[in-house]
Amino acid sequence: MRVLVTGASGFVGGRLCPALEAAGHEVLAMTRSPERYSGAGKAVAGDVHDAASLDTALAGCDAAYYLVHSLDDPNFQERDAEAARTFATAAAKAGVTRIVYMGGLGDDADDLSAHLRSRREVEELLGSAGVPVTTLRAGIIVGHGGISWEMTRQLVEHLPAMITPRWVRTRTQPIAVADVVRYLVGVLEVPETSGRAFDVGGPDVLEYVEMLRRVATIEGRTMIVVPVPFLSPQLSSRWLSFVTDVDVQTGRSLIDSMANEVVVRDDSIRGLVPFEPMDYDEMVLAALGERAKAARA
Repeated sequence: MRVLVTGASGFVGGRLCPALEAAGHEVLAMTRSPERYSGAGKAVAGDVHDAASLDTALAGCDAAYYLVHSLDDPNFQERDAEAARTFATAAAKAGVTRIVYMGGLGDDADDLSAHLRSRREVEELLGSAGVPVTTLRAGIIVGHGGISWEMTRQLVEHLPAMITPRWVRTRTQPIAVADVVRYLVGVLEVPETSGRAFDVGGPDVLEYVEMLRRVATIEGRTMIVVPVPFLSPQLSSRWLSFVTDVDVQTGRSLIDSMANEVVVRDDSIRGLVPFEPMDYDEMVLAALGERAKAARA
């Protein structure tokens, strides 16, 4: 297939492009600065907020991956909704037969955070022009360079003891970025996944505090965690910006979502794209190994 990947230089997109090429697909890597792109696939200019650029980028494509968001923008909900509408219209106009989207876990019956509500809205808007959308909904994606993972790693490495808010007791189901990529490539080759949403996660359901402690154990560190009830999301995000390199706006969006339990409710994807996902310790070791390799390069 001829496939367009938006966010081609990002955390997931940068790994997806070579995997799609290895699977035999023709990959167009969409970027606002194609002259600076050095990854897999053919670089093409495009911006999800610019309809004319999308018409050119999507021309002749069979499928498209939508892997962009604006979490670092205070108006991310409005910007992401506008971009999704623009992309949906351009994809339909180009005759694209499938959009694959990376969304977020979370129970619709829950009081979802603004971030998770935005992910659901984008999911719906991408299909608003009639192109079938395949959505993979994930919680924390573990891998070198991922925002949620880097936040976890840096907290462990920078703070041997920390006072934390109540969200550290929320359950989540992390997944390795390599396994996310396997699912993203796999659904493209299974017609039954068209027009459906799937939950994806690793085998372990963990509280955030358990994740922190297991990373500390793997790194041979001692860590004391003392949860307290009075740290608001705003204070938590400012605290994060002091001890990690996650900016305040992105940190606030992520922390708001940490009040929501994000676990797999429907594992039907396992029967359509069958493989054994990494457990949490494996994905942590893989992420740390990737970081060490990057530091040596």
